[in-house]
Amino acid sequence: MLKLRNGVSLVALALMAGGGMARADEAADLAAMIAAAKAEPPITVYAVTGKIVETAEAFSKAYGLQATGKKVNESEQAELMIREAQAGNVVGDLAVAGDLAVVMGQLIPEGIAETWLPPDLAGSIAPGAQNPLIIVSDPHVWAYNTAVYDKCPVSNVWELTEPKWHGKVAMMDPLAKPAYADWFNQLETHHDAEMAAAYAAQYGKAFDASAGSATAAWVAALAANAPLISDSTGVSDAVGAPGQTEPFFGIMSTAKFRDNLTGKTALGICAGLQPFEGWLYPGVGALATGSKSPNAARLFVHFLLSAEGIAPQTIDGKVSSNTSLPPDPNEVSGVGTHLDKLMVYDTATAVEDLDRRQDWQDAWRLALSK
Repeated sequence: MLKLRNGVSLVALALMAGGGMARADEAADLAAMIAAAKAEPPITVYAVTGKIVETAEAFSKAYGLQATGKKVNESEQAELMIREAQAGNVVGDLAVAGDLAVVMGQLIPEGIAETWLPPDLAGSIAPGAQNPLIIVSDPHVWAYNTAVYDKCPVSNVWELTEPKWHGKVAMMDPLAKPAYADWFNQLETHHDAEMAAAYAAQYGKAFDASAGSATAAWVAALAANAPLISDSTGVSDAVGAPGQTEPFFGIMSTAKFRDNLTGKTALGICAGLQPFEGWLYPGVGALATGSKSPNAARLFVHFLLSAEGIAPQTIDGKVSSNTSLPPDPNEVSGVGTHLDKLMVYDTATAVEDLDRRQDWQDAWRLALSK
C-alpha cells in the first residue's frame, strides 16, 4: 500500500480524516490518488475556456467523481481565489490557464495556491514547464484574411507601425488583457535582440538603442498607429470576415479559427513573419491550498495532461505540455506546423512581468493618446 512520508497509508489517512483533507504524496501512484479522491467532496475547476465544462463532465465519467467546470477569465480567477482564501471558503479547487504572473507573484507566495507535477508524467514535460506546471499553452498568432490575400501581406512586425497599416491592425486591449502587457515584457526581457534584428531587416539600418529597447519602441509605435482594440471575437471578425476588400491584420487565439469551418471567417496564420508569428500563452495549473479535495484536484491536473482530458482544447489549437501528445490533426489553423516560430513564454521571469505590467500598460495608454 502507498505510504506517505510519515509512514501512514494514504487511504487510511483519508478514512481517518473523514475523507476531507488527505493529500497524495508526490510519489503517489494513480490508483491510490483515485482512492483518496473518492473520499473527498466534489470539486470545481475554473478555466478561461468554456471547454472546461465538457472536460469536467468527461473527468466525472472517467473516475466516478463529481467535478464542475466554470468559465472564468484570468483576472476574475485570481480575484476569486484570493477572496475565497481570505474567507476560508474555497469554491474553486483548481484554476487552469489563469494569470500566470499573478499566480507566481502573488497567489503562490501568499500561500493561496500551489502547483503540482504528476511524477509519472515528469519525463514527458519540458523542464521549463514543470515549476510552475504549465498544463496547456494557447497560441496567439498573427493572422490575415485568406479570401483577400493569396499570402500574408506582412513580413515584419515593424510594418505594422507604418502608415499603410494605420488603423488597420486589430488586437485585444493590453489594458484589459494583462497577458498582452506581459507579452511585451517577455519580448523585451528575452527577445529584444530579435526585435532589433527585425528592425534592421525592415529599414536597412541598426536600431538606435540610445533611447531604450527595440521592443518598447515597437510597442509605442504600434499603439500610436491607431490599432483597433476589441474583444477576441471582434478581432477575428475584423480580420477574417468575408466580403471585405481591405481587411484588418491582427493577432488572436487559434481558437477563433474554428469559425473558418462555418464560413464566418477566412483566417490564416501569417507564415514567415519576423521575428515571431505569434506567442504561446501559458496556462498554469493553480491548486487552491485550502481545498477540501486536494487529491481530486490533482487527479484533474493529471487528467488534463492526458489525451482525453485535453482533447476539447487541442481541437482549438492549444498545445499540451505533455510532449507525448501530438497536435490534433483536425485542428483548423494548422498551428502545429508553426510552433517553432512562436515566442515561448519564459516562466522564470513571470514575477518580473507582474512588476512591469503597469509600466507597459501606462506606456501603451500614453502612446494611444498621441
